[in-house]
Amino acid sequence: MKARRRPVKLHAKRLPALAARTLVLGVDGGGSKTRAVVADGAGEVLGEGLAGPSNPLRVGVGEAVGAIRDAADKACAEAGVRRVEIVAAEVGLAGVKRADIRERMRAAVAELGFKTVEVVTDADIALYGATDGKPGLVIIAGTGSICCGINARGRRACAGGWGPVVGDEGSGSWIARRALQAVARATDGRGRRTALVEAACDYFNVTAADDLSTAVYAPNMTNSRIAGFGSRVVGAAKRRDVVAREIVGEAGRELALAAAAVIRKLKMERERFQVAYVGGVFAAGALILDPLTEEVMRVAPRAFLAPPVLAPAEAAARMAGEQLQLALAG
Repeated sequence: MKARRRPVKLHAKRLPALAARTLVLGVDGGGSKTRAVVADGAGEVLGEGLAGPSNPLRVGVGEAVGAIRDAADKACAEAGVRRVEIVAAEVGLAGVKRADIRERMRAAVAELGFKTVEVVTDADIALYGATDGKPGLVIIAGTGSICCGINARGRRACAGGWGPVVGDEGSGSWIARRALQAVARATDGRGRRTALVEAACDYFNVTAADDLSTAVYAPNMTNSRIAGFGSRVVGAAKRRDVVAREIVGEAGRELALAAAAVIRKLKMERERFQVAYVGGVFAAGALILDPLTEEVMRVAPRAFLAPPVLAPAEAAARMAGEQLQLALAG
């Protein structure tokens, strides 16, 4: 029997004063997975659930809503509550920068039975939770990548988030593609030997590197699946593969370029503020954080990198509570 999860108290400096049994839902959805948490009015996370990707640009509105439903149902089951008991839901998603897509997702999620629903971007919830509402930046690097920030005057700015074809530098999909290019060069004799060749064959389930093109260009190959190879690249970098380490280090510098653009837009070069980081790419640890920190410090010497105060799904739950409080006050 699965052990009962101990409730976790949200960092709650601004948590709304709601009845303890008031239930809210926070969702963090991206190109690889969806995470949902159920919290009560006292700010305790009662349950969490994981499901597949929910970026509507990648998987479509129907599949995205299905992943949100599955994650929410798992969170509700762990919390011992029903979905219809959720009073307010805040859903942060990749792929909803456009207002029309955001509204389509909001209408579709509302059909799941939540009393009130807000849909925002994944960057919105990550920024909210990153610095506890203080001026600062958040860098998101999972399947895709984006950096967003807010300054002391409340002005917001972002850089990145252009998707795998024209952007997403420093993301899991970017790392994976750079690694596959290195594999191709090594196989042809155009580049240095690397353990990434064997890692790619194993990940894409082929017997020889010459067969990789068949696998990666297969009709059913997805960006999420390719991005998953990024974790193998990080693993090779930790085992001191020179080519893999160079790719991961370059990813850190690419993410720093996005951060530098946001810092300049917001005129924060001389200020002290947190740069928070969220996403699976940061499992690389110092291999990516060191070059990222070095480049950020060139632009804003008083800035500092630190993990977010709240994870995105928990931040979304708190946003749901605050939206509910505003609605009740109105």
